[in-house]
Amino acid sequence: MPEALKALEGVVMELEDGAFPLLRGIVPTSDLAQGFKNVDYALLVGAKPRTKGMERGDLLRDNAKIFSTQGKALSDNAKSTCLTLVVGNPANTNALIAASNAPNIPPENFSAMTRLDHDRALAQLALKLKADVATIEKMAIWGNHSATQFPDISNTLVSGKPAKEQVDDKWYRDTFIPTVQTRGAKIIEARGSSSAASAADAAIKHMHDWVLGSNDWVSMAVPSDGSYNIAKGVYCSYPVVAKGNGKYEIVQGLTLDAFAKQKIQESVKELQDEKNAVKELLKK
Repeated sequence: MPEALKALEGVVMELEDGAFPLLRGIVPTSDLAQGFKNVDYALLVGAKPRTKGMERGDLLRDNAKIFSTQGKALSDNAKSTCLTLVVGNPANTNALIAASNAPNIPPENFSAMTRLDHDRALAQLALKLKADVATIEKMAIWGNHSATQFPDISNTLVSGKPAKEQVDDKWYRDTFIPTVQTRGAKIIEARGSSSAASAADAAIKHMHDWVLGSNDWVSMAVPSDGSYNIAKGVYCSYPVVAKGNGKYEIVQGLTLDAFAKQKIQESVKELQDEKNAVKELLKK
């Protein structure tokens, strides 16, 4: 926004002072056409932030028009191969809005960030088991980046052994899942604003794996292809394997119990409700 250009000057100075060896130049601008000109990768973090006491519905309405404008600007100015990560909340539906307003870019080139939820789940499980996060594999986040998301350890391994055999079901359902679901709100309560360093770290990891590939499962909100009976037409978090160069594959063949199916469908319903709330901004 033009009114943020003064603050942006300070960001530019900090980037320069970091002396990053790969930084070749900076173009500070409030002009979307200039900002998105010929870009290979876009990170849309410029949403109105969620503050204490703010409802998701309010956030959705305030940000919907921002992301329709950014989607169009990407379509008109970025490369058709551009990979766009949406971080600004409500991220899943903002990704849908941006993608639907970008006819020159494939919808699968847009993704919303649930990597932060994925990392939060890894951390909580590691804390519980007093394990190194590097020993944890096959974590999954399903659904929306919201309090309805489903952090799933059904197939997770810790040091090669099933995670569900190492924790009791009551802790999993009554502590682990709610802690991951509400972690963002707890951080807002503690520091008065949304996650900063952890969100930035997750965005870097998301783009790194999307571009260069991942060995383990990662969680990404991508356009649903109908896998696991998840309705098409929404951006839903799935466990995926990133293949590199912007390609990914949704992990297939997983067995989901009744509890998991219920949790996933609850989150998908929220995604569908959000989609209906902004349907006038969806172009494709």
